[in-house]
Amino acid sequence: MLVKILGLIDLVSALAFLMLAFNVQPWLQFILFCSGLLLLKGMFIFTGEPLSAIDLISSLILLISIFLSLPAIFLWAPAFLLLAKGIVSFF
Repeated sequence: MLVKILGLIDLVSALAFLMLAFNVQPWLQFILFCSGLLLLKGMFIFTGEPLSAIDLISSLILLISIFLSLPAIFLWAPAFLLLAKGIVSFF
């Protein structure tokens, strides 16, 4: 059950990245919420989970996207990685 909840966090965060990639400006609170959840999920890196590095990097990219307009690769790559992690967690 916990894996599905963590996967849902990945899917919601991937949605935030896709909204930014398609130039749909999400709410600031939504970006901060997703970034905070990814940062908390990224703390699993200390338990030896290597895929948590994706969560940490994605969290930082979301925070940077608040202030800067990022190139498309910085939005699409985390979106696909988080989408893949989220979908796999449901199987």
